[in-house]
Amino acid sequence: MSHVLGLPESIRACLFDLDGVLTQTAKVHQAAWKRTFDEFLRGRDPAAAEFSQADYNTHVDGKPREDGVRDFLASRGITLPEGTDGDPADAATVRGVATRKNELLLRELDEHGVQVYEGSMRYLRAVKDAGLATAVVTASANGEQVVAAGGFADLIDTRVDGVVAKRDGLRGKPAPDSFLAGARALGVLPAEAVVFEDALSGVAAGRAGEFGFVVGVDRVGQADGLRERGADVVVQDLDELL
Repeated sequence: MSHVLGLPESIRACLFDLDGVLTQTAKVHQAAWKRTFDEFLRGRDPAAAEFSQADYNTHVDGKPREDGVRDFLASRGITLPEGTDGDPADAATVRGVATRKNELLLRELDEHGVQVYEGSMRYLRAVKDAGLATAVVTASANGEQVVAAGGFADLIDTRVDGVVAKRDGLRGKPAPDSFLAGARALGVLPAEAVVFEDALSGVAAGRAGEFGFVVGVDRVGQADGLRERGADVVVQDLDELL
């Protein structure tokens, strides 16, 4: 049945990243990150260069929140103390900056809801009709809320999100831990599962985990980067595979 889905015959399960693959929340995440970092940078140096699309793609996209804070600030030569989970949103700590970003994100989701990619929803339904198992694998700690708001919870068999990663000590993408946990939860070997990712770090994670197939989803014109990091095929929307 897999050939109907544009996948190798050996595939039994599909592991989908959430933001940018199934839901159009990548824009919302990016806007929340930009506001967070631009405010932070201006507060330290009014002449600092703004947070850009390239910064988002390279340092932040697909990673756990704290890793995104650390990696982007390191690219600007800034190191902050870690802080603790209780840090307020204006604290000059990694946790404080991460909290600020999440507050802005939740406000945005609350005001605008979650838009899905219609092509990806068609593909997800075809995957379920073909009898394949499905998982959402996302660094977001708001995975459950986003899937529910998108209205496709009935099409997802299991979820590995930021809450699960923290509980189980899973390293963030580009480490393959979260995808491997998704395959385990569905009872399949990595070689029997396909990873769908729009982030460079996520495609790298799929390759590192030795998954049977890695689909890169190019939403921002980085097809070459996705291929370089190991995507077997690159599409602009998932229904191109049908």
